[in-house]
Amino acid sequence: MEVLGIDIGGSGIKGAPVNIITGELTAERFRLETPSPSKPAAVADIIKEITDHFNWKGPVGCGFPTVISNGKAKGHSNMDPEWVGVQVDALFSHKTGLPFKIINDADAAGLAEMSFGAGKDKMGLVFVLTLGTGIGSGVFHNGELLPNFELGRLLYTNGKPIEYYAADSARIRKELSYKKWGKRLDVFLHHIVRLFSPDLIILGGGASKKFHKFEDILSIDVPVIVAETRNEAGIIGAAMAGSKLIK
Repeated sequence: MEVLGIDIGGSGIKGAPVNIITGELTAERFRLETPSPSKPAAVADIIKEITDHFNWKGPVGCGFPTVISNGKAKGHSNMDPEWVGVQVDALFSHKTGLPFKIINDADAAGLAEMSFGAGKDKMGLVFVLTLGTGIGSGVFHNGELLPNFELGRLLYTNGKPIEYYAADSARIRKELSYKKWGKRLDVFLHHIVRLFSPDLIILGGGASKKFHKFEDILSIDVPVIVAETRNEAGIIGAAMAGSKLIK
């Protein structure tokens, strides 16, 4: 059983058909540059190029980088401001003639991790955090997604979100060692534990590959493990969301 998964990012849009039973890509992924400016009509054109590339005729799941409510964009993140209020699933369906399921991109990555990665069969309250340009967050209770937790947007200092202080981009921008940056991440994790009392935290994104360099800095009393699905998580999770369209 296959679903086309598409992962929309600020710099690139990539897709591939996914076997939703095994989580494996069944064809080489296809990537195109995100249009600049990334206005809705221009992005819809790219989505059609991807569906045409695979000659796709079935359902499509799509991860989009902002809060999504019933297929509608509630913000725009690093995309063009014109996205606010757009019914994304209807836009893409009209362009391609295919059924679309739209999901927040971090939620998509979390779905992949909980289905096929380190979160498989993990019960309780599990947070999947992606450490990159910002901090993405997918939240699950007993394996069920609780959508649109934008934990990286929690305000921290000077009215700025905590991801500005603790994302991997902050480490790069401030030229911090992993240990110094790990102390910042630890502050963020303590906030999360204080507010939500999770049972498990899974770290993904580029910085998670260097977990051994900051693991001993983290001082929370909640287990922290590293994600396993890596680069294709967004595509896989988007396809998992799209599988809900299968009759």
